[in-house]
Amino acid sequence: MKFSVFQLSRQGSREKNEDRMGYCYTRDAGLFVLADGMGGHPEGEVAAQIALRTLSALFQREAKPRLLHPAAFLSAGLMAAHQQIIRYASERALLDTPRTTLVAGVVQAGELHWAHCGDSRLYVVRGGALLSRTRDHSYSEAQAHTGRLVEGLNRNVLFTCLGSTVRPMVDVAGPLPLHEGDKVLLCSDGLWSSVDDDEIVRLLSAQPVFDAVPTLVERAIAVGGAQSDNVTVLAMEWETPAESVGEPSCFTETQMLSDQGFASSIQTDAVDPVLDDLDEAAIERSIAEINEAIRRTAVRRR
Repeated sequence: MKFSVFQLSRQGSREKNEDRMGYCYTRDAGLFVLADGMGGHPEGEVAAQIALRTLSALFQREAKPRLLHPAAFLSAGLMAAHQQIIRYASERALLDTPRTTLVAGVVQAGELHWAHCGDSRLYVVRGGALLSRTRDHSYSEAQAHTGRLVEGLNRNVLFTCLGSTVRPMVDVAGPLPLHEGDKVLLCSDGLWSSVDDDEIVRLLSAQPVFDAVPTLVERAIAVGGAQSDNVTVLAMEWETPAESVGEPSCFTETQMLSDQGFASSIQTDAVDPVLDDLDEAAIERSIAEINEAIRRTAVRRR
């Protein structure tokens, strides 16, 4: 694989930054993840970090050097992250559970698969146009999609997230064949609530990712002003020629990795020491779920 990638997070006017993002890859597969810990609940940054750590751990175990079934991996991976957050809250007897949104993309065999829970978004841009965008799990987005008025509720409230007391809703999409120059952007709502889709697409199309990401983040911070949310963006350009990247540190080629090779930008130093001890039994159950999903998919294709 060959791609350029850049990521940036700013605290904005909030007391702390509860967003987390990162990516990891083997020779034949890449995982890109972004989570937005939810305010109004305790330790949102912990929930976001748990989510990233869980998906990264699963990816490292299952991508040898590629995933057997990326869609099944994403579905089971998000559920495993949810279970790890619930475990964290239970072991501390928290009165409320930490919660987070999450959006993740897997690139493998020149195709993009993605999944999300909540309102952190994934955009795919090709040739200066928006090719695809995730649909938020919010009442406002549901109203826009169905045309039905949402009565008696805050339209910006999410109706699902990881860490909630009910089973989360996870949307999985793809595969989408990637073309040279396609750009994939993951972001928290701190970006898209201040910068509209047309502007995101325009700026992402006009600049390489190492310029576009800081421009977008600074634009969102400026528009948000004193009310600015955390703003976090991770963007990847597919099959970028090395000579056109302009910033060598942003360019990644994976063919030098061995079958067991693994690289990651996801932090291993956790905000709480217990995160260094993810529930191995839960991880194994999630792997079993992935394998069962693969088996069911194979049966349906016969």
